Amino acid sequence: MPVGRVTRGTTGTNRLRRNDRYLAALPQLRSAPSPLVVDLGYGARAWTTLELAARLRSVNPAVRVLGLEIEPERVAAAVPHAVDGVAFALGGFEVPTPGDEQPFLIRAMNVLRQYDEAEVPDAWARTASRLAPGGLLVDGTCDELGRFCSWVDVDERGPLRFTISLRLAGLDSPAVVAERLPKALIHRNVPGERVHDLLTSLDETWTRAAALSVYGPVQRWVAAVETLRDRGVPVLGGRARWRLGELTVPWSVVAPTP
Repeated sequence: MPVGRVTRGTTGTNRLRRNDRYLAALPQLRSAPSPLVVDLGYGARAWTTLELAARLRSVNPAVRVLGLEIEPERVAAAVPHAVDGVAFALGGFEVPTPGDEQPFLIRAMNVLRQYDEAEVPDAWARTASRLAPGGLLVDGTCDELGRFCSWVDVDERGPLRFTISLRLAGLDSPAVVAERLPKALIHRNVPGERVHDLLTSLDETWTRAAALSVYGPVQRWVAAVETLRDRGVPVLGGRARWRLGELTVPWSVVAPTP
């Protein structure tokens, strides 16, 4: 039997575009000869899996994508939409694959959000154990329109990085992402926790960069991220990623306190 529980399954076209863009930029994905990617818990419709395949195959045409859902009716509804290199099957955190192939990448967006925080470590460990060497599990969440997203990169050793990705046009405060933190962090956004410190600092640097709004929200965001870096926050990536509204830091920057 599939491991896990049926979630609400809400989805929408283009909802996961920010995450797709992040995954497509992974250097390992671009160089892999024929990577298998799993879209775990794609929801009530096949849209997100098909969009993921299209975006990843634009940088590596050899990518194969398998959409897994724990609800048989959702699988039955998705199967007619399968195309060459994209398939759908029944499965959960055990991540069943044809021939028991180890996936290079497992994407699980808006899945664990509906679980308890205490269940996250086991779900991460079980899912990541299915990865090919050097592979990644990406667990996160986003709002219904895909404007505010965050996720965690996990490998067989545990969490590695934390990323937020925001639509900068019309953004009042980066702290809006607090409502869309991964389950491992969403209840930790309180004083004394590292993720709260990060979001508070980011909100402050965004406010301080308000004068740059005349040049557009992208310039303001880049300035806010650079100020964070100058204050000692080990921001990853560079301006090319920051200009997309992204901020990535090592997991240690936001890891929950024991």
